[in-house]
Amino acid sequence: MLICGIKVSHDAGVAVIEDGKVLFSIEVEKLDNGHRYSSLGGLDRVEHILKSEGIDPADIGQMVVDGWFVQGVDDSEVTDPAVLAARGGGRLPIPVAPYQDRHGERPLARYSFTDHSFGASAVGYASYHHVSNHLLGGYCSSPFAARGEDALVLVWDGGTAPRLYAVTAATRTVRWLTDLLPVTGDIFGEFSSHLDPFFRDTDGFSADEIMRHHLSVAGKAMAYAALGRAEEDAFGAFDKVLAEFPDVSAENSKAASVKLIGRRDELLPGLSDADLIATFQEYLGRRLLASLTTFLRGLDLPVPPNLVMAGGCALNIKWNTRLRNSGQVRDIWIPPFPNDSGAAIGTATCEMFHRGQHQALSWDVYGGPKLTVGDIPPGWRVLGCGERELAGVLHDTGEPVVVLSGRAEIGPRALGNRSILAVATDAAMKDKLNAIKDRAHYRPAAPICLSARAAEVFTPGNSDPYMLYEHRPRPGWAARIPAVLHLDGTARLQAIDASASSPAGRILEHYAALSGIPVLCNTSANFSGRGFFPDVASATRWGQTSYVWSDGRLYIAPGTAEPEVRR
Repeated sequence: MLICGIKVSHDAGVAVIEDGKVLFSIEVEKLDNGHRYSSLGGLDRVEHILKSEGIDPADIGQMVVDGWFVQGVDDSEVTDPAVLAARGGGRLPIPVAPYQDRHGERPLARYSFTDHSFGASAVGYASYHHVSNHLLGGYCSSPFAARGEDALVLVWDGGTAPRLYAVTAATRTVRWLTDLLPVTGDIFGEFSSHLDPFFRDTDGFSADEIMRHHLSVAGKAMAYAALGRAEEDAFGAFDKVLAEFPDVSAENSKAASVKLIGRRDELLPGLSDADLIATFQEYLGRRLLASLTTFLRGLDLPVPPNLVMAGGCALNIKWNTRLRNSGQVRDIWIPPFPNDSGAAIGTATCEMFHRGQHQALSWDVYGGPKLTVGDIPPGWRVLGCGERELAGVLHDTGEPVVVLSGRAEIGPRALGNRSILAVATDAAMKDKLNAIKDRAHYRPAAPICLSARAAEVFTPGNSDPYMLYEHRPRPGWAARIPAVLHLDGTARLQAIDASASSPAGRILEHYAALSGIPVLCNTSANFSGRGFFPDVASATRWGQTSYVWSDGRLYIAPGTAEPEVRR
């Protein structure tokens, strides 16, 4: 049976599962150089995406739409949760499940609607809580589900407090356990948005522009925090102000943030904006771990539990690393799509789980949109160039290369199929990459490292394939790979095998054989503020690198000398 999951609001996407396997997950921002965090747009987009993947919408057995808020609906008679999509020149509210389960309600409640069919032959569609898509998308993609093991699932997303659930594999049951903190997941981004360099006067901004700015802050602030220092003495001030807002809501997160900033001279004297961001990030991470530790001690479990993290906050590598290193959990899993980029997968997974068909997903991170070539601008030359030869180009020229291959990655991280790869041995390379990408100087380039040598170069050097945890270089290595180190000396590691389905692993293996360095810089290949390049033509139109490589072909920019290719 084909199950189609649909995310209509920001980070929109369409995913299809068949017999427990994710066939694909197409995020709208990764089509046609779309804006980051794009919404679905018209309802006909679902049908268009399905047909582009060779699927007749009439063959879909069940359409499933992600739950949401009552949001952006002008009709005062519409009081139930709904999302807006374009139809017939207007904007149509589509009823959906609520954003999250209420205490005492079944976490995986299924809602049925008959308003639309999205091109399927079956009448209507189902919907699940938005939190449920994170919960099951996280658990069912995990090795715990594959092994039939129980797990706790921590869901912390923009509109919800960090909620802890228990999944019992043998009985296929899901229980809400507790909320760990009385703040919603958007509070770090909201707090940081009132400080430089993230404050914007949004008067005159469209609703989409405000949304995109708001969603972009948390990730940038996580990097900017490295410019400051965390001051533990300020934690009491955060406690004091947050206690004045006992109700958990996104509105209260905004109000508490405004109050904290308004009283900074009184409550947080002497701290720079970078210090405030670093301190608040540290404060939230410590409080999250302290609350989880207290709760687990109350359970008196014989062995530490498995933990799955999901929701947008699971992209914060500082918090992830703190929990992984805490000793409170036996093992931890975070999918490469923990935020709303994985909502379409999670939504389809809810229906799969509900039907009792499968408990574990079969999936590949390279399951996004297919790559095309497109119309290459005049003047670009094409040279036959395999993976081994490209490693030589990287080594000999020292120039960054856009690397495009196969299907795009699912989730926000470029993991080798929509990447810019560059040598890590030149300290100036990070600045060069930030300049060509029009990014702030404090933004890091991530290391991509051969899994077999990750523990030699980094500590702890785990086999982390998705850039979700913090690592540090081992003695002697910081000077050898300065371009991939963040301002605080850490690195957001991607470990990859030469046997991976991405050619990046084999390119890296050949590069290591030439240089002795099993590490390259890896950053996303995209126009500023847009999704990954959908085709080779986009990378050549962007024109910020001299070389673009795709599936055995090296595209050379006009005016660039042809490199000597090692054969």
